[in-house]
Amino acid sequence: MKKLINSPATLVPDMLAGLAMSDDRLALLPAHDVIVRADYQDLHANGQVALISGGGAGHEPAHAGYVGKGMLTAAVTGAVFTSPSVDAVLAAIRLVTGPAGCLLIVKNYTGDRLNFGLAAAIARSEGLAVEMVLVDDDVALDQGHSRAGARGLAGTVLVHKVAGAAAAAGRPLGAIVSMLQDFIAGIGTMGVSLAPCINPSAGVASFELGPDEIEYGLGIHGERGLSREANSDADTVASRLVSRIVEAKGFGRDERVVLMVNGLGGTPPAEIAIVLGSALNSVRMQGLRVERVVSGSLLTALEMAGCSISLARANDGLIEWIDAASDAPAWPRASRPAADMRLLEASATDATHAGDATGALAEADQALLAAAIERVAWTLIAAEADLTDLDRIVGDGDLGISLERGARAVLEARGELDMSHPAPALQAVSNILRRAIGGTSGPLYAAFTLAVSASLRDAALPLRLSDWAAAMAAGCEAITRLGGAREGDCTMLDALLPASAALSHAARTGETTRRALADAAQAASHGAERTAMLAPQLGRASYLGEIAVGQIDPGAMAVSRWLDAIEHVFS
Repeated sequence: MKKLINSPATLVPDMLAGLAMSDDRLALLPAHDVIVRADYQDLHANGQVALISGGGAGHEPAHAGYVGKGMLTAAVTGAVFTSPSVDAVLAAIRLVTGPAGCLLIVKNYTGDRLNFGLAAAIARSEGLAVEMVLVDDDVALDQGHSRAGARGLAGTVLVHKVAGAAAAAGRPLGAIVSMLQDFIAGIGTMGVSLAPCINPSAGVASFELGPDEIEYGLGIHGERGLSREANSDADTVASRLVSRIVEAKGFGRDERVVLMVNGLGGTPPAEIAIVLGSALNSVRMQGLRVERVVSGSLLTALEMAGCSISLARANDGLIEWIDAASDAPAWPRASRPAADMRLLEASATDATHAGDATGALAEADQALLAAAIERVAWTLIAAEADLTDLDRIVGDGDLGISLERGARAVLEARGELDMSHPAPALQAVSNILRRAIGGTSGPLYAAFTLAVSASLRDAALPLRLSDWAAAMAAGCEAITRLGGAREGDCTMLDALLPASAALSHAARTGETTRRALADAAQAASHGAERTAMLAPQLGRASYLGEIAVGQIDPGAMAVSRWLDAIEHVFS
């Protein structure tokens, strides 16, 4: 088990200390692990209801992340997945409760219900006005077999927001409780887990899932879910979750709802965004009107991979509370979903015409140009595995895959390339590579082919070897200008520059095109092989230092392969 902690025993106090130290709007009651608004005493004078929530650690940013104006007054934190003690909750109540009273917002788990409930009872016996609401938004399990009721899940965050806005607006305790009871009844949440989490105190995974297995309806502490099934795509998962919520809560067509997609701790933002889009589509297919959207890792289960979807019935008043301002650090702000995506036409970003090339190639030369472009593309596709293996050693392992993607894009567009002259053909190739290849290779190859195209545009036909030599030199210069590399830095230029020099020498000495291309290909091959003796100075391989010595640079090897392909066409 690897965790960025000092000790499992001090996880909670260390975490809360970090939060309190980093934000002057917060204060810490260390004896009881309570995070409090620093201005809590002002609420007494303002006649504002205090709001307290909490539970076991491991659900961050819940609950301390929601302490702030417009949300919670205090949050009480227990050990990981363990309810805070009665004394800790009671200390928080005594600290923040003023004449307007205090409301406890509690997830429906036995430990939380008992500890918060007893603390509330003791506080009432001391004359404090304290009420409690239970959040039971889980719809995964049939509750007929259990008197414990549904579990409290991520819908609790929406309850914090609505309650906080109502309290900030000066609503009295009884009115807030009544409003929240109706609101909670209209919230449904269901989650799906892709991988377990590890409790630092236990040091082992809380449960096991097969490599292609996911669990629907899992609880936020690893409690059993509804079913274990084969993994599926985001659209299918989101549709399954939404359908269950709609059925369980009886949502009818044209009802207004708030949609929340919550990551469980180990889910990247990209995946949350994908599920969000899938969920929006699924909710709308059910005939519901999504008024607001909230997303992020809002109530987690340590580093568990997966997500939950929540739907909450909404009306004008509730939407107003959702929209109300809050400075709680973890509240992400609700957004109004677009009725339709605003898609702009690609033509709006098209470049102005760069000018026409002079004249047209002979048909035989056009056929050679087309054959060379195709041969290069098929060569890079065939070399994908070799280049990827090389790049895994010294880079991030994507070069072969990226160049293959670019090559296939060129092949798909080959029927649209203007082969009447190399300039428009290579400018089109530059555009294709720029769009199809990401990472470092895309802009470098796009810059190279664009510079070659520009150099050839004004050359008189028939093109001479010196024109091609000048164009290749211009392409190398474009790469140097854009990427900052020089010969000897262990990059693609260590193959390109020797090849360019060989081509220029052949042009000056009157060599045939076939001989010149053979010399250029051989120079590129030797240059690529020499990179094995160099320490990389640029790119990801440079981070490896001397470790990378002895490995051929994959970018240089790619250059050698496609120059061989061109030479093969002309031979």
